[in-house]
Amino acid sequence: MFGFSKRRDSLFPSVLVVCIGNICRSPTGEVVLRHKARSRGMDMDIDSAGVAAFHVGQGADPRGARVGAKRGYSFKGIRSRQIDAIDYERFDLILAAEPSNIDYMKKHCPPEFQHKLHLWLDYVGMEQGEIPDPYYGSVAGFDRVLDIIEEASERLLDMMEEGKVSS
Repeated sequence: MFGFSKRRDSLFPSVLVVCIGNICRSPTGEVVLRHKARSRGMDMDIDSAGVAAFHVGQGADPRGARVGAKRGYSFKGIRSRQIDAIDYERFDLILAAEPSNIDYMKKHCPPEFQHKLHLWLDYVGMEQGEIPDPYYGSVAGFDRVLDIIEEASERLLDMMEEGKVSS
């Protein structure tokens, strides 16, 4: 079964969402998952990070923030950061947008925490495997990513409520 976070006030696991630069997919995952968890009354520790330091300190990509705002999501206060060694211990579940994120983390994550690393869409049973990176594309790509992340978030939260989450 799942090793829950050290936060005693939470009945649900802590989740870190990871992509490359932490300005497109992972901050979207963070805000969507947090919004949906709160709407279900689930108190969770949710954060996001990138495997690269390209955009550290920057806010979410404005295109993604605009698309998200149209659906009621706020990216206020979201700032890019690179995954840190303590994250592997702190979070119960670390969900990556794409396989290269997992590859990076496996190289840096201590062996005792590697069981926490998962490709998000595989973990929740979505067939496409990875969340496409919209950074070099049009606004339509951000809409598509938001659709995917909304479905993945619903599936993850359903799994948590049903007690089917394991690392």
